[in-house]
Amino acid sequence: MKKPFRWYLGYDPREEIAYQVAEFSLKRHSSIPLEIIPISSTHPFYKRTWHYTGAQKIDNIDSRPFSTDFAFARFLIPVIENYEGWVGFSDCDFLFRADIAELLTQINDDYAVMCVFHNFWPQSPIKMDGMAQQAYFRKCWSSFVLWNCQHPANAWLTPDVVNRVTGNELHTFSWLREGLIGELPEEWNWLCGHSARSIKPKAIHYTEGGPWMTYRQNVDYRDEWLAEKALMESEQSKSIEPTSSQANA
Repeated sequence: MKKPFRWYLGYDPREEIAYQVAEFSLKRHSSIPLEIIPISSTHPFYKRTWHYTGAQKIDNIDSRPFSTDFAFARFLIPVIENYEGWVGFSDCDFLFRADIAELLTQINDDYAVMCVFHNFWPQSPIKMDGMAQQAYFRKCWSSFVLWNCQHPANAWLTPDVVNRVTGNELHTFSWLREGLIGELPEEWNWLCGHSARSIKPKAIHYTEGGPWMTYRQNVDYRDEWLAEKALMESEQSKSIEPTSSQANA
C-alpha cells in the first residue's frame, strides 16, 4: 500500500471549525492517501514563551504580536520529520477545491521549500479576531508550504533555532538564498479579498477571517465554505447514526 502523504495543518482551538473544514475538504478532493497532522505550540519541541497585552499574544523573543498557536510551530516540521522526505503545510483557514496530488507533481528536489510568491501588504492594522496585523517582506509565503525536509539547507531549523530567532527570520525564510525557494501557482494559496478574481482558486485562504466568523459573512466563496461545512457535518452524522439492529436493541 502506498504510504500516505503527510500534510500538516496549523491548529488553534479558536478556529476549530475552520480546521475541521480544511481537513475535510483536503481529504475529500484528494486522489491519494493523506495523513493530516495538526501542528501547534503544544508540540514538545516548542519552547517559545509569550505574554498577553489584553487579548493579544506578544512573543517574548522579538516583542512582536502574533495571532495563532501555530505561528512559529510550522518551522519545526523538518525536524519533526527527522529531515526526511517532502511534506505539506497550510494554515487552517483554507478551503481546498482541488486534488492535492496535482500540486505534488510540481515538487522539485532542487528547492528547500516551495510556496506562492505573494506581494501582499495588508492595509488594515487589524486581522481576524481583532489581532494585530503585521506587514512584512514575503508575508503569507509561509502560510502554504511544500517542505523538502531532507534538503541540507533546512538542517538550520533545529529546535534551538526555531525557539530563539525572531519571527521575521522564520516567516521570510531568511536561512535560504532565493534560488532555494521554489514558486507555486497563486491558485494554491488564493488570498480572499486580495488575489485577483480572474484566478480560479484551488485552495482559498481566508487570511483575514472566514464565514465561521459572524463579522466575515460577505467574503468571496462564503456559500461554498458553508456548503463544505454542511457536507462535512452530514458525513459525520452518518458515521455516528446507529444501525437498525442497534436502534432496535
